Amino acid sequence: MPIQVLLVDDHAVLRDGLSNIISLEQDMEVVGQANSGAKALEMVDELDPQVILMDINMPGMSGVEAIRRIRAKNQKVAVLVLTMFDRDEYLYESIRAGATGYLLKDAPSSDVIEAIRSAAKGESILHPVMARKLLDNISGEKKADRGSGDDSLTPRELDVLQLMVKGLSNKEIAEQLFISDKTVKIHVSNILKKLRVKSRSQAIIYAIQHELVLLD
Repeated sequence: MPIQVLLVDDHAVLRDGLSNIISLEQDMEVVGQANSGAKALEMVDELDPQVILMDINMPGMSGVEAIRRIRAKNQKVAVLVLTMFDRDEYLYESIRAGATGYLLKDAPSSDVIEAIRSAAKGESILHPVMARKLLDNISGEKKADRGSGDDSLTPRELDVLQLMVKGLSNKEIAEQLFISDKTVKIHVSNILKKLRVKSRSQAIIYAIQHELVLLD
């Protein structure tokens, strides 16, 4: 079955352009188009798409609010933000609302296509500019209590995570914590496993959504 995609944007020309690009791919299809967040809510129930490409700034219900409401009733659907706005607050609000990725409209069409495929597999995607912003702005201390059980990060893993979100490499983390590169790799592997993510970017997104870090 092809990946079923719902397009949400108040500009018909952009929706049609995206639809034409996506229709060229054999493994995906556009099942619907919505010109507002409110319309998207209705169409999600009707069409049950796997991936939604969502604009942020639309008349009426904002994209962020639409994401929040969609994810509240359908945890399976992946929502990718596709917007012209690279403002920090839109990024953080979208991720907290449940977005699984954030792309800018200047991204090549090939990146959008690959992002749809990644989102359908449960992976997170960030535009390089937004990934950099995320790394530049994350700071402070994490909440001490992440819960209990096998998924809890140890104090040392929290230290490593804090340095990961600051953009440090494994070697730099090792130097900062006075441990070996091999030990850092083990900690990073354990963090990704416990958070059930596949990459550092996904770990950062998880940390924001679950308030493991404080933002400036």
